[in-house]
Amino acid sequence: MPMLPTADPYLPGHGDPSWSATHYDLDLSYDLESNRLAGVAVIDAVADEEITRVVLDLAYLQVQKVTVDGKAPAKWAHREHRLVLTLKRPLPSGQAFTIQVKYAGRPRPVVLAQHGDAGWEELTDGVIVAGQPHGAPSWFPCNDRPDDKAPYTISVTAAHNYTVIANGVLTKRTRRGSGETWRYEQDEPMATYLATVQIGRYRLFEEDSDGGVPIVGAVPEDAMAGYERSFGRQREMLDYFSETFGAYPFGRYTAVVTEDDLEIPLESQSLSTFGRNHLTGQWREVRLVAHELAHQWFGNAVTLRRWQDIWLHEGFACYAEWLWSEAGGYDETCDGHARHHHARLARLDRDLLLADPGPELMFDDRVYKRGALTLHALRLTIGDAAFFTLLRTWVSRHDGGSVTTEDFEALATEISGVDLAGLFKAWLRDRELPELPAPA
Repeated sequence: MPMLPTADPYLPGHGDPSWSATHYDLDLSYDLESNRLAGVAVIDAVADEEITRVVLDLAYLQVQKVTVDGKAPAKWAHREHRLVLTLKRPLPSGQAFTIQVKYAGRPRPVVLAQHGDAGWEELTDGVIVAGQPHGAPSWFPCNDRPDDKAPYTISVTAAHNYTVIANGVLTKRTRRGSGETWRYEQDEPMATYLATVQIGRYRLFEEDSDGGVPIVGAVPEDAMAGYERSFGRQREMLDYFSETFGAYPFGRYTAVVTEDDLEIPLESQSLSTFGRNHLTGQWREVRLVAHELAHQWFGNAVTLRRWQDIWLHEGFACYAEWLWSEAGGYDETCDGHARHHHARLARLDRDLLLADPGPELMFDDRVYKRGALTLHALRLTIGDAAFFTLLRTWVSRHDGGSVTTEDFEALATEISGVDLAGLFKAWLRDRELPELPAPA
């Protein structure tokens, strides 16, 4: 197979920058007993340059049939997690086209040396899909790069006594013999790694919205008391974040609690997934509820263009935890959290560049905490009025789009009218830990 493209150096062997998806329609059928997935993916796309081939990412599953605009391509080959379509004739830049892939097999997580495993995974009695950063190809053919965002339709047929959760709004449930089909529409553009399916024996319910954004829970029947402990203030949280960051960017928000324990919660667009072990109601769990909810603004609505800018997701979500701690009346103020974590980072190695941590360190806890500290230093430098205007403008200007660190630096300078080059160099591009400014 000839040299194949890599869209982002943090994820070698993923993504094709020569074309972009404009819509995914995934029609899936899953047998839980045999762990067999069968699917038809219809991908509307556009050429970003003149192309003679299209490369998709699809791992472990077997391709049965491929068409481009309803006809077979000149040839296709599928190996090493890449599906390569050779076109019968070149497509000019700007040309729209449609790919259809029929496939089946037994899905399992994709493993990368720097990032471990991610993707479709069996639970004790169900399925979880953890896509970040490289798991999407474990269950559907895609252009697996973070800046390729598109709307999705996801239909999943499973046994009727299981609940299926996916991104967006549930638009239809259809009983078919012993199975049931769940159809979800995610109208807002979504990166591939944020697409997800969760299957389990869940009680599905909607919290009282009082005319606000619907909040849906999918929880094991015997875990409802724990859900209230950890998620009981989720409505307050969502209202506070909407006031602070701008209107909630999606049609609804869903929190899934699996029967199994999970090491960490999982972020997906319009929903988050937690383990049964996250139901203690203690701050260490409540902060995770806040963190994953904040990702709906920072990570999902506004998504990094390059994986090196992961602090734009994790630093912002971590800072949202600190903001909620103060706004929600918990034991520590935002400034208190910042100074505690600054002191802790001061005792750790200084080998991380926040603006380009490298694939090995992109999910290091120091990225989260130093990213949040960068925002706190910025807030103390430009003042609350400019800082919170900046956050709301960041979301409103880039909602549905992809961004870089340089975009944020430029907007911060624009909003504040202050020369921030020194601050950003020290926090983002130097390894030494700067001092925090004095509290306002």
